[in-house]
Parts: sequence; structure tokens; C-alpha cells
Amino acid sequence: MLERLRGLLLGGRKNLFDPKIHHQLALIAFFAWVGLGSDGLSSSSYGPEEAFLTLGSHTHLALYLTVATVLTVFLISASYSQIIELFPSGGGGYLVATKLLGSTPGVVSGTALVVDYVLTISISIASGVDAIFSFLPHDLLLWKLPIELVVVVALTGLNLRGVKESVSVLMPIFVAFVITHVVLIGYGLMSHGTAFGSMIGDTMRDTHSAVQELGVLAVVALFLKAFSLGGGTFTGIEAVSNSTAMLREPRVVTGKKTMLYMSLSLSFTAGGILLCYLLAGIGHVPGKTLNAVLWETLTRTWHIGGFGIGHWVVIATLLSEGALLFVAAQTGFLAGPATLAAMAVDHWVPKRFAHLSERLVTQNGIITMGLAAIATLVYTGGRVKILIVMYSINVFLTFTLSQMGMVRHWWETRATQPHWKRRFLLALLGTSVTGGILVITSVIKFGEGGWVTLAVTAAFVGACFLVRGHYQQVRGVLRGLDDVLSDLPFAERPTTPDLAPDGPTAIILVESYAGLGIHTLLSVQRMFPKHFKNFVFVAVGQVDSGQFKGTESVQALENKVREDLERYVELGQKMGYYSEYRFTLGTDLIEELEHICLDLSKEFRRTMVFAGQLVFQRETLFTRSLHHETAFSIQRRLQFAGMQVIILPIRVWAQTSR
Repeated sequence: MLERLRGLLLGGRKNLFDPKIHHQLALIAFFAWVGLGSDGLSSSSYGPEEAFLTLGSHTHLALYLTVATVLTVFLISASYSQIIELFPSGGGGYLVATKLLGSTPGVVSGTALVVDYVLTISISIASGVDAIFSFLPHDLLLWKLPIELVVVVALTGLNLRGVKESVSVLMPIFVAFVITHVVLIGYGLMSHGTAFGSMIGDTMRDTHSAVQELGVLAVVALFLKAFSLGGGTFTGIEAVSNSTAMLREPRVVTGKKTMLYMSLSLSFTAGGILLCYLLAGIGHVPGKTLNAVLWETLTRTWHIGGFGIGHWVVIATLLSEGALLFVAAQTGFLAGPATLAAMAVDHWVPKRFAHLSERLVTQNGIITMGLAAIATLVYTGGRVKILIVMYSINVFLTFTLSQMGMVRHWWETRATQPHWKRRFLLALLGTSVTGGILVITSVIKFGEGGWVTLAVTAAFVGACFLVRGHYQQVRGVLRGLDDVLSDLPFAERPTTPDLAPDGPTAIILVESYAGLGIHTLLSVQRMFPKHFKNFVFVAVGQVDSGQFKGTESVQALENKVREDLERYVELGQKMGYYSEYRFTLGTDLIEELEHICLDLSKEFRRTMVFAGQLVFQRETLFTRSLHHETAFSIQRRLQFAGMQVIILPIRVWAQTSR
């Protein structure tokens, strides 16, 4: 019953061996725009508002703000299009900083991205609920936070079903947002078209008066403050470069097309909303978002046959706005786990974050992002003003590191790149703009919540170094085994041993051809001298996010597993035993091993399973979280099925006792 319920909620198992599976799961540019671009597009629901309100009474600066916003959108998009071209396999800010600046800037960028995507989920859902509550009675506000938490849980479950399924379900919401906002912004601009000339003149006069009254530096400082605090508008642009692995081939072309869609839609929406604020003379109304006030102002005179439709248009628009903000949270669920998976491959976070579920999604990453978003919403009470400050800092930290890496790349390759100057200047300008926003936002909003983001990111970076240090210690132990055991001399046998069908058979679970597997084989021989007649080496090629990038990667993994097992068979034969191997590819290591061992128990009459397991001198929750206790898990399953399983320990001493 539980399996059926799980299948109903999460969907059936994906066929890993289907040659068309990558094509079926990959996103075309339009779907990528929906799944990844919704974060950037939805930021127009709160980014322009934050910037406009910061101007206070000096709303004339909104015209300059509009121009700066549109230019910055295209600047960052163009810069990230270069990153897609240079790193088509994905990884985005983490991979760029790691490859071009070094491992430490890389892990800082990666952790900043993960925290940022948690905040993407949190602020998108909080803003979406705010938009919906803008036309609901104030008495219902106490339900706002519980509803936000329910939405997080629902989106987590939806993403566990798979990337394409989640995007397809949410696409109508995205389309509804685009249509309503294009119509309203277009109407707002055209209905005030005659005011454009006078607006420019008024802006010049008001700016001149402000300069005389406050001074040039004060006006520039106010503009930069508004521009920086409205930096949430630019968030989400980087999501495509972080997630190119899920795009349809050719990935570079698809990625660049998606970036174009994002830049055009975001610049029109954010820039258009800022202009409409200025043209319509919009001001803050308690209990309502600035966008809600704008839509009400624009549609106040809309009638069809004497029936006022403006109110219903506003409700439909705010519903689409709120719903799109829920879709924007999708970016966090798509790109966040992808970044965690890339960091897991490099051993900065537990390796389980790179593992795929039977639905071929990074399940551990999705669940972690959902839980972290729930904790963030509870901590902040779902207040957007706090979340937007926490949100804007990390994304610009990643922007700056990524573009700084590109600056270094174009400078170092200038001798071989014909158009390096243009690209170098573009990356340098992008670094200056995003770095400036980062510094201003961090300084101004440090005491209003910015310190929380910086503290959490710093703690995350420290945890990453602890994790990697542990993995390096374990690799040192295994490397010592490899050095001792991998090149053991064995005399060649004149004949290959024959199968003994009724003889005792040792099933040895191995991974790659390395010291751990050889140690297990030698331990079996030492513990049971001349007892076993047959040896069967069993391995599962675990397909994780590192391999699941195309048919070629999966085929390379299969070839590697087969080659390693053939070396084990050769070693067993040299030792005088009949040897063969069994293997498969899969995402669930324990389940696949169980199936193979149960099949072998039917083929060979007297079997015993052996598995090597790392055993730490000081077992802690930290060490258990970083290692799959595969041997103990398979032992429990097979012993319940009636098979004998023996675990052979590989000791890992604490560093202080060595």
C-alpha cells in the first residue's frame, strides 16, 4: 500500500537504460524559461517596489532607475551567456569560480548559491502569499505563514516527481502572468504616452532642484541605494548557467536562447512597472503591494456594458502574480540541488547529494532545500522586507565571483581569443556593477538581517571544509591500501580453474578495482583457507548527477565498471579460484545489490556474501552522515532473506591517535 501511495504521489520509476531518456527529460528553451526564468520574472513583483519606495519623495529618479535596471539586466544576461558557452555542462557560479579562481572562491560561491536558492524559495512563496492577501480581508492574515509552509511542502513533493513534470504543471500559471502583465504594463505606458515628453522635462528639473538642495553626492548616494536595494530584480538570471545539464541539446544554443527570453521579459516587466509607478503617481498603501495599487489605478475605469471589470482584472492579475511567485520558487528547487550535486562530486558536501532517485532527480537535495526554506520562513515570520535583504546579498556575491573569474579567464587567454577585449570589458563592467551592489547592500542592510545571511554562509563554508577534510583523510587511508595491495605479485596459473556448481561460493561486493576490494578478497582467503571454490565479484555502477548528463556518460560508467570487474576476475583466477562477475547500473545501490545477490543464491547452491566496510575509531553522527553504510544495509536485507553476510572492517584511525 505504501509503495502504491508513493508511486501515486511521486510517479513511477524512470527507465535508466532507455536511450531516449535524456532527450525526454531535457528542457527546450521555452520550458527552461518557465522553470528557470520564472525566478527572474517574478522578482518584478518586489524588486522595483523596493527600489521605488527607497527613493522617498524623489520619485523623479525612477526614470534613471528604469534605464539602469534595463541595462543591468542585459549586462548580466550577456555575461552569463559567456559562462554558458564556456561551461556547457552546468555548475554555474560554483564551477566558474572553482575553475577560474580556485577551490576556496569556488566553495564560497557554491555555498552562497545554495543559501541564495533557499531564500529564493522562501521569498518567492512569501511574496506570492502577500500578493494574494492584498485583496483578502485583513482578518485572514494570521493564516499567511501556515499557508506559506503548505506551499513549500507541496512544491517539494511536486519536484520529487521530476523536473519536466513540475514545469509542465506550472506552465499555465507562467503564461497567465505574462499575458496579464504585458496587457496591463502596455496599457499603462500607452495610456500615459502623451505624458512622456513632459515627464522627461519634469525629471530634469526635479533632479536639478534636488542637486541644488542636497548636493550631487547625496543625490547619487540616494540613487545608488535605491538601485542596490532593488537588486532583487536581477536575481534568477544566473539560474540557467547553473542548470544547463537539464537543457535539451545543443545545450549552449538552448541556454543562450533561454537567457534571451529571460532578459527580454524581465527588462520589459521590471522597467515597465517602474515607469508606470512614475507615470501614474503611485504611492504606498498600507496592507497592499505597490503593484496591487498600480493595477487598481490603471483598471479603475475599465467597463464592459456598464459593468466594471477592473476589480476582477486586478484579482486575476494578483492571483497570477502570486502563483508565478510560487513557480519562481521552482528555480530554487531546480538549481539549488544541482549546485549541491556539483559540490558533492568535489566532496564539499556529503556525497549523497549527488545521488539520483528512481525518478532521476536529486531527491536529497530537493528535500534539504524544502526543509531549509521552511526553517527560513519560520525564522522570519514570512516577512518579505527581511527576506529581500537576506536574499540580495548572496546572489550578488556569486555574480561578482563568477564575473571576476571571467575577467581573469579572458585576460589569461587574450593571446588566443580574437575578440577577448570586448568580452573582457563586458565581464569587468559586470563585476564592477554587481560588486558595487553587493557592498552597498551589505553595508546598508547589515543590521536589518544582512548579517544573518553572511553568518549562515560563513558557517556553511566552514562546514564544507570540515566535510572535505574528512573525505581527504578517508581517501588517504584507502590510498595507502591501494599502494600496498594493487600491485601484489601472483604467479600465473597454467589453467583456468573450472566452475564447481556444488562448491561453496563467495559473493564479494566491490566498487572500483582498489585496495578496499582486494583487502576484502584477501581477508576471505585468510579466514576461510581453501574453503571456497567459486568467487563471484558483484558491483553496481551508481548513476548520480555526475554521470547522468547523456548517453555517453552512462556508457562510460558501464565500461569502467566492467573493466574493474574483469581485473578482479583475473586476480581471482591467479589465486587459483573459479571467478566471474555480475553488475548492473542503477540509482539505488542497496536495491540493485540485493537483487543481484538473491539471483546468485538461486544459481549457486552454497553462497556467502562478503562486503568491506570502513569502521571509524570514533564513530559520530558526523561520520555517519558522510558515508553510506552500504555493507550494514545490505546485510540486514539479505539476512532477512536467509542469506549469510559477513562484513570485513577497514579501520580508519582518528588523526590524533596516529
